Amino acid sequence: MAKIHVLDEHIANQIAAGEVVERPASVVKELVENAIDAGSSLIEVFVEEGGLQSIRVKDNGSGIEPEDCETAFYRHATSKIANGRDLFQITSLGFRGEALPSIAAVSKVSLLTASADDGKGKRIKIEGGKLKDNEDAASSQGTDFEVRELFYNTPARLKYMKSIQTELGHISDAMYRMALAHPDISFRFHHNGNQLLHTLGNGDLLQVIAAVYGTSAAKAMLPIAAEDPDYRISGYVSRPDWTRSNRNAVTTIVGGRYIRGNGLNAAIMRAYHTLLPINRYPLLVLKLDMHPSLVDVNVHPAKLEVRFSKEVELYRFVEEEIRKVLLGQNLIPRPGRETIGPKGSSSFIQEQFAFPKSSGAPSAPGNSRVPAGASGQMPISDGDPANGIQGSNAYPAAPGFTQRDKKQTEIYGSSPLAAPQIREAGTNSSYRAPQPSSPLREMAAGIEELWAPPAGSDKGLPVFPELNYIGQHHGTYIIAQNDQGLYLIDQHAAHERINYEYYYEEFGRPADASQELLLPITLEFTPSESRMLGERLHWFQQAGVILEHFGGQTFLVRSLPYWFPQGEEKSIVEEMAEWVLSEKAIDLAKLREKSSILCSCKASIKANHKLTEQEVDSLLTRLSACRQPYTCPHGRPIMISFSAYDLEKLFKRVM
Repeated sequence: MAKIHVLDEHIANQIAAGEVVERPASVVKELVENAIDAGSSLIEVFVEEGGLQSIRVKDNGSGIEPEDCETAFYRHATSKIANGRDLFQITSLGFRGEALPSIAAVSKVSLLTASADDGKGKRIKIEGGKLKDNEDAASSQGTDFEVRELFYNTPARLKYMKSIQTELGHISDAMYRMALAHPDISFRFHHNGNQLLHTLGNGDLLQVIAAVYGTSAAKAMLPIAAEDPDYRISGYVSRPDWTRSNRNAVTTIVGGRYIRGNGLNAAIMRAYHTLLPINRYPLLVLKLDMHPSLVDVNVHPAKLEVRFSKEVELYRFVEEEIRKVLLGQNLIPRPGRETIGPKGSSSFIQEQFAFPKSSGAPSAPGNSRVPAGASGQMPISDGDPANGIQGSNAYPAAPGFTQRDKKQTEIYGSSPLAAPQIREAGTNSSYRAPQPSSPLREMAAGIEELWAPPAGSDKGLPVFPELNYIGQHHGTYIIAQNDQGLYLIDQHAAHERINYEYYYEEFGRPADASQELLLPITLEFTPSESRMLGERLHWFQQAGVILEHFGGQTFLVRSLPYWFPQGEEKSIVEEMAEWVLSEKAIDLAKLREKSSILCSCKASIKANHKLTEQEVDSLLTRLSACRQPYTCPHGRPIMISFSAYDLEKLFKRVM
C-alpha cells in the first residue's frame, strides 16, 4: 500500500503559513511590502490588541485588477517574476506568491481593492483559506486589506503568542524599519486608536529618524554618501557620544528592504572601533544600492537575510566610508547633545533643531585637509612609496624626540607622565609610516588602517582645541578653557589614549625591543590550560614575549619588550595568556591591539593623582598629537566641553 501522498491544498497552506506568518508583525510586514510594491504614496496601518484581533493595511497604490483578486490568493501566484532569469534581478519586495495564501489560511481576510479611480472595485472575503464572498463594491483606487482573528483555526500557534505589548513591539519595529527604508512614502501607524507613527513622505530621511527615535537622536546624526563601481551607500550614522545598549537601532537596507547581516554589523562596529564604550552600539540607517545581480534575496523565508556576490569588498567599503565620516568630526561631547551613561540615563539641553532644506540624499562632509598647528591635530601621512607602504596601509607613527621632550624628561624624571609618550611634531612636520616587520604587517593590516585615510584622500583630522589650563578637580579631571568654552579632561583616559597609540606602534616591531630577563617570571596554569597554551606559544613570540614550558603546569617568561610597564609585566602576560586561551581562532592584529590596551591601562596615571601644571601641559600637548584624541581605547570620552551658551543656560542668564 502506498505511503506517500500529496497533501491537501489547505494543509499545505497552513504549513507554508508557519514559515511566512510567524506572528502578527509578519502579516504587517508582508501587507505593507505589497503596498510599497504597488507604488503607494500613503500607507495606513491600523492594529487592534497587538494584531491578534485585527490588522488593517490601507494604501493608495495601483490596486488589484478585478480578474486577479481570486488568483492572488493561490499559492505561488505573483506578478513580480515571470521566469527563472527574473530571480537574478529582483527589484521588488515580494516575489514568491506565498504571503496572501499563507495569511488567508490562518485568519479571516477581507480585501477591498480598485485598480482605477472610477469608484468601481472588488470585495473578497476568505476564512481559513476558503472563499466566502466575491462581489463588486465601491472603492477608491488602492487596496484595503483587513486581517481579523489571526490564528483562530490554529490554537497551538495562538497559544505561544506573547503579550500584547510584546507583539506590538515587533509590529512597531517592522513599521519603523520600513519607514526608514522608504522616506518618500507617508506612513501612519495606529494601535487601538492611538497614533504611534506619522511620517510626511517628503523623502527626508532625517525627518523620519526624528519621528522614530526623537529629535535628540536626529541631532546626533552625521550624513554619509559614497559610491564605488559596484556599490552606493547613503544614510546617516550617529556620533559616538549617542549610543544605545543594543543593536536594535542599526538599520541596514538593501533593495528597499531591511536586512539582518552579521557581516555588515561587524563592518559597522569595526568602523566605530575604540570610539564606543563596551556594550554600547550606534544608531545607524544605512542604505545600500547595487545591481540586482550582486545580491541574492531568495535565501530566507521572510527575506530578512541576503547573500552578496562581493561581500568582502562591500564590507571593506562600508567600514572605510563610515570611518571617514567619523574621522572628520570633532568628537568632544557637550551637554547640549544627548549622552547615554552606563545605566542608560541621559541628559541634554533642548536646542533648536533645523532639518536640511534639501530632501535629496545626504551629502558627504567636506574634504579639506587641516594643516598642523602648534597645538592642533597633526595630519596623517598618505603613505610613502619609498618605504613600501602606500595609501590606506600607511599607519601613522610618531616622529623622533623633540627638544621639548628632552627638556620635559629632564624636568619630570620618574614622573608617571614620563611613561611612553606620543611626541609632539613641529609645525611643518608630519607623521611618517614605518615599515612593520613581517608577518605582522600583513596580518595586522585591518587594524593598521583604522585611522589612516584612504589613498588619494585629502581629508584631514579636525583641529584639536588649543586649551589653557585652569586647575584640577579631585585629582581626576583637568579643567581647561579657550574662547569657545570650558573643557573637562579625564586625565586617566587621556594618558591611556597616548600610551595606547605608543604601545600599538611598538607592538608592530616587538622583536627589536625584546630583552632577556635576568630572573624569569614564573606563571602557573591549570592542566587543561597548560596543554592549550603549549600549542599557542608562538603567538606570544609575535608580540615580543618569549614564553616557554618549564614542565607540568609551569611556564617561564624568558624575555619581553623593555617598554612593558615596570612592575606590571607579570599581570600583563597573565592577561595576554587568558585572552589567548579564550579565543577559538587567534588573530595577530587583535592580539596586538589587546596587548596595547593592557599596557596602556597599566602604565597610565590613575584618578586622585595630583599633577603639576608642567605635567598637565605635557599631557595635553601629547594628547593633541594623537591620531584620535577624543576617546580612550575602551571607547569612553576623554573630554567634555561646555560652550558659553551652555553655561549661560545653566545659570539662567538666557532662557
